[in-house]
Amino acid sequence: MTEDRQTDRQTDRQTDRQTDRQTDRQTDRQTDRQTDRQTDRQTDRQTDRQTDRQTDRQTDRQTDRQTDRQTDRQTDRQTDRQTDRQTDRQTDRQFIQTYT
Repeated sequence: MTEDRQTDRQTDRQTDRQTDRQTDRQTDRQTDRQTDRQTDRQTDRQTDRQTDRQTDRQTDRQTDRQTDRQTDRQTDRQTDRQTDRQTDRQTDRQFIQTYT
C-alpha cells in the first residue's frame, strides 16, 4: 500500500504540474492576445490622429492659399478701378481746362 500511495502522490504531482503548465500557457496566450489587441487599438488611434492632423493642416494650407489669392485679386481689382477712376477724372479735368 505504501507503494500505491507513493505512486498516487507522484501521479498527482505530475498531473498538477501539467495542469499548472497548461494553465500558465493559456493565461500567457490570453494575456498576449489582449496586449496585442490593446496595442493595435492604440496604434490605430495614434495613426488616425496623425492622419487627421496632417489632413487638417493640408486643408488649412490650401484654404489659406485660396483665400489669400482671392483677397489679393479683389484688392488688385479695387485698386485698379480706383486708379482708373482717378486717372479718368484727371484726364477730364485737363481736357476741360485745356478747352475752356
